[in-house]
Amino acid sequence: MKNKLKLLQILLIAISSALIGYYVGINNVKLTWKNYKPSLAVINKEAPAEFGSVDFSFFWNVWRNLESNYYDKTKLDPQKMLNGAISGMVQSLGDPYTVYLPPQQNSNFKDGLAGQFSGIGAELGMQDKQIIVVAPLAGSPAEKAGIKAGDAILKVDKEPTTDWTLPFAVDKIRGPKGTGVTLTILHKSSDNPMDINIVRDTITVKSVEGWIKDAKDIQRINVPKKEGKIAYIRLSQFGDSTNNDWISIVNKFSLQMTEDKSIKGLIIDLRNNPGGYLADAVYISSEFLKQGTPVVMEETGLGAKNTLSVTRKGLLYEIPLIVLINKGSASASEIVSGALRDNNRAILIGETSFGKGTIQQATDLGNGAGIHVTIAKWLTPKGNWVNDSKGLKPNIEVSLDTKDPSRDLQLEKAVLQLL
Repeated sequence: MKNKLKLLQILLIAISSALIGYYVGINNVKLTWKNYKPSLAVINKEAPAEFGSVDFSFFWNVWRNLESNYYDKTKLDPQKMLNGAISGMVQSLGDPYTVYLPPQQNSNFKDGLAGQFSGIGAELGMQDKQIIVVAPLAGSPAEKAGIKAGDAILKVDKEPTTDWTLPFAVDKIRGPKGTGVTLTILHKSSDNPMDINIVRDTITVKSVEGWIKDAKDIQRINVPKKEGKIAYIRLSQFGDSTNNDWISIVNKFSLQMTEDKSIKGLIIDLRNNPGGYLADAVYISSEFLKQGTPVVMEETGLGAKNTLSVTRKGLLYEIPLIVLINKGSASASEIVSGALRDNNRAILIGETSFGKGTIQQATDLGNGAGIHVTIAKWLTPKGNWVNDSKGLKPNIEVSLDTKDPSRDLQLEKAVLQLL
């Protein structure tokens, strides 16, 4: 009997100890979380005087609520919370091209314009709140894997892209050379999504390339009775080195065109060119248009219009000119195409362009971050706005031969048109 009583006492002591330990443990956790302080001090909480009566108390109430009550304190990164709040504010405008860029995303964007980065080599855009491929870069891992202009990116590594911003999508898809990423793609010509595995590589973008060839040596063209040579310049983007690369090749070609009268004309290839700097678009257009000719019109939200015209002397005023465009031609490439067509300087051949008719101003915010803000829409010299799916329609519409990818029917048509 004494042994049973002793055993019961031991059990009671054990249970009591467990309950006391649990109680102390729970209260210790509550105390620890209650006393939790984020590692990053919050400064400059007051709104600037020019904001007037904007009340930020609701914002700070939410911030404090998260600090006090969110169960996993390791997730409370004040800098990430701030970046998320700023991104949400910018996204509330509903403009895919007005974006806040945290340091890494801002660096990625600048690397792209500089012409070298690590990734799959595809320019992304947004249509109907869906991440799409504006254009794969020539020879890039994306192009080699079968990514096409107009493809919708439904998932990245099995993660749905719903409600993603453009910078966030770029950040997810880019990565170190040699690493892989799986994109769930919906081709424009298909109803069935497919997974495409791509190995990232160092992408080097050469802004300008070109050649002068006998027409009979260009692909599979059956030259008619008239023979001759064709000059060709491809612009892949309007980036940091574009103007210098352009001047280098144009100076060379201009001299050859003066000496060789068998050169029948020039083809400017802007297919899959996602754009870039507005100033570069005006600069390139000025090679073919005389001083004072309008290139593009800016229109602000208040309706004020500003015309950007040719301000420099070009070298190629007279040579017959054809511009190739497709659904991957966007922004600055559309400005050049529209300027040359509206001023009766060139014929456009190919497919309807992407349709990005707005202008963004890029500003560095300090600490590596930046913001792009849509400040105006742009119009062609005749006042046409090509935004969204409207795009810029070619004078001569030619689709590529999907059954025989080795043939470039758009280039062939341009050559025959010049001959």
